[in-house]
Amino acid sequence: MFGKLFGRGEDRPAEDPHALPVPRRQRNGMYNLRALGDRRVLTLVEAADAGEWEDVKAALAPFDLGREHRVLGELADLDGVQDWIGRAVEEDEEHRATALLISGARHIRWGWEARTAARAVNVTQEQWRVFHERLHIAEDQLLEAAELRPEWVTPWRQLLTSGMGMSLDRSINETRLDAALRRDPLDLETHTAWISQSQPRWGGEPGQALAFARDAFARAPQGHGLGCVIAMAHIEEWVESDDQSCLETPEIREELRDAADHSVLHPAYVRRLGWQSDFNTFAMALSLAGERHTVRRVFQVLDGAYTTWPWTYFAEPEEQFARHHRRA
Repeated sequence: MFGKLFGRGEDRPAEDPHALPVPRRQRNGMYNLRALGDRRVLTLVEAADAGEWEDVKAALAPFDLGREHRVLGELADLDGVQDWIGRAVEEDEEHRATALLISGARHIRWGWEARTAARAVNVTQEQWRVFHERLHIAEDQLLEAAELRPEWVTPWRQLLTSGMGMSLDRSINETRLDAALRRDPLDLETHTAWISQSQPRWGGEPGQALAFARDAFARAPQGHGLGCVIAMAHIEEWVESDDQSCLETPEIREELRDAADHSVLHPAYVRRLGWQSDFNTFAMALSLAGERHTVRRVFQVLDGAYTTWPWTYFAEPEEQFARHHRRA
């Protein structure tokens, strides 16, 4: 009864038995989310960091790596995986598809690490060589993984990124997009990947990504995380623009509020692994739009949980998260 009277308790999600304890917060109240905030993912990451393939396979048991992009992302981001995953590919025939998927995803990240985030004109010839060499390996491995496990969506989503990096013909990447969406028409990660590479800096046309996002959002059920495509599309528009206040319009603020209410703030929204990234995406978009009401609700749910993406578009991402968190 008191929960209803004071607005607490009734709508609070059930406590997650796998949630990691919140680490010590910084002075500004924020903290870096580790291993998606999940004990099982942390066990997986620690096994991969130690290079123990048998332990990695055991830790993967609760997850479907063919669909759980964010779990795969934790392995792809881990430096050193490239040193041992090749042995698993060659020696473990039963789990070859899983090893290929992990290796392919890691080689994409490893390739971008070699290229760096510098503008193309500032990337050296040697950096380009290493970049393309690693992406070629990734392409071969991911295509084989997709062939071995045709029901998986994650290889096709990863192939969108490698195809973008290799500047493959757009028709090839469109085929890969179709392959991913046939397997999961509402897959958020696939949609956001396509939004990024539909930007003019990657050969897209102005407004193309936003139109794609709006079409996808129109098909999203209430409470589905696909609503994040609207926030991500506006963030990408901001990245492309020379006007840092380009999102500060009543129309954009209203669209972002509607998308948040339809998705992450809807009662039907399920907090799956890595849900904090969905809220960080809306937190950044709403902040850039100068919105002052819904953004407060989003930051309250986050309670200081910071994810690198999408704040990495800022030169000082953590500082920007903290600044907008304070304002909210």
